Amino acid sequence: MDSYVTGAMIRSLREKKKMTQEDLADRIHVSSKAVSKWETGRGYPDISLLESLAKALDISVIELLSGDAVMNGNRVANMTKSRVYVCPVCGNVIRSIGDAVVSCCGITLPPQEAEAPDVDHAIRTEIIEDEYYVSVDHPMTKDHYISFLYAVSDMGSQFVKLYPEGNAEARFKVGRVRAVYAFCNRHGLFRTADLR
Repeated sequence: MDSYVTGAMIRSLREKKKMTQEDLADRIHVSSKAVSKWETGRGYPDISLLESLAKALDISVIELLSGDAVMNGNRVANMTKSRVYVCPVCGNVIRSIGDAVVSCCGITLPPQEAEAPDVDHAIRTEIIEDEYYVSVDHPMTKDHYISFLYAVSDMGSQFVKLYPEGNAEARFKVGRVRAVYAFCNRHGLFRTADLR
């Protein structure tokens, strides 16, 4: 049952909303016996019910299918807690201020985990007037390249998309930049140490 919709999750979310099985059943126009079967793992909700079930439980269909309800604790929009998601199929880059369930090309994307730069992905920063000049000495071939550079402050972010056969460099307004990230299409996300 974990590969579809978990009964434990349905029960947990229903109980958090202080609904009975009958209350949930009434909201999505099924019998309370059907809800009981789902919650005990003896049946599955029909795919045609997923949207109304998710709405009744106040989560997204993606969260319902993944089995994880994302509760974003980042209520004050602290940009330093932002997340980056990269689609391995199309290369789309999606950013969020906090935890989220993100899907692209039919895949639920995990947030990228930033690592400290290694020798091959060293991120150099230099202040020139009121900007950080950021560069990465990295191959920029069609198969192996730095896809983007990203500067994060506590008030916002600056994002520069890079392309193969270009230079792995960008300029960011210094402002209150706390860290700079670089994403290698083969090795993932790298982060500078705190800049301030």
